[in-house]
Amino acid sequence: MSLEEFVRDLADPSQQMAASKLTKLSGLDTGQAKVVEAAWPEIGLRQRQQLVEELTSLAEDNVELNFDAAFQIALADRDPDVRKLAIRGLWENERREMFDGLLKLLTDDPAAAVRAEAALALGRFVLQAEMGTLKAVDAERVENALHVVIEDDAEEVEVRGRALESIGGRSERWVTDIIRQAFDGADRRLRISAAHAMGRSCDPAWLPRLFDELESDDTEMRFEAVGAIGLIADESAVPHLLPLLHDEDGEVQAVAVGALGEIGGHTAKGALEELLAAGDPVLSELALDALSELEFGEDPLSFSVRGDDTDAKNGAS
Repeated sequence: MSLEEFVRDLADPSQQMAASKLTKLSGLDTGQAKVVEAAWPEIGLRQRQQLVEELTSLAEDNVELNFDAAFQIALADRDPDVRKLAIRGLWENERREMFDGLLKLLTDDPAAAVRAEAALALGRFVLQAEMGTLKAVDAERVENALHVVIEDDAEEVEVRGRALESIGGRSERWVTDIIRQAFDGADRRLRISAAHAMGRSCDPAWLPRLFDELESDDTEMRFEAVGAIGLIADESAVPHLLPLLHDEDGEVQAVAVGALGEIGGHTAKGALEELLAAGDPVLSELALDALSELEFGEDPLSFSVRGDDTDAKNGAS
């Protein structure tokens, strides 16, 4: 089947989107991309949304697939959900045109959901700036753009929160100040984003504030605080996380297990082994993954050894 025929099938609602066929959209050259772009408006809305979702899933499962050209076409879609999904699909793209495109979406897109997604995606360029691999002029551009959004009271709080989360990875004095200001403020959404930003900063100075939130009545705040503590990865945090292994919320439990694996140490390892032995099927699987993460951090060679042992046990059963 030619690409032209395949694209016509995409516009036909009676045709099934088989994963094996969707791989035709991987690695499109300039001419092929133009074929898809010309036919894109003829594809129905639900089909376009489903297509971008499927392509994202395929790319996550197979690193050899590259749908960036298709995602770039979807970035210009008239539907905001498709644009938002396209940004997610381009999560690994660090090319210059992607950087410029995200900045434009952050400031110009009419949909708040798209602006928020663009703000979040810019976080990878913030990390580049922090590591010194982004040009100084571009580092300044992304910092300024996110700073303006965070300080804009007229902007949707979701967009401001995502911008705050992204800038958290930058170790600048003004970033520390703006995280503190948001965390001490009255807006719940910005407080939760500030907790997330604390984790991205990897700064242990935030730990006392995060420890206080582990007893919050707000489940989402507990979740973000635990996740942030895991990213900071300071062993002093382990005793504070242990009660969260029995949290009433399953997602909080899961992130607590993962955080112990990220932090590591004797106490964390013992707690994870106890959880594994307790026999809860969901928590046991999470604990096993966390132990693998912990042991990999201690000794990268232990990861392959443990994987072999696990495979042998599965084969024996």
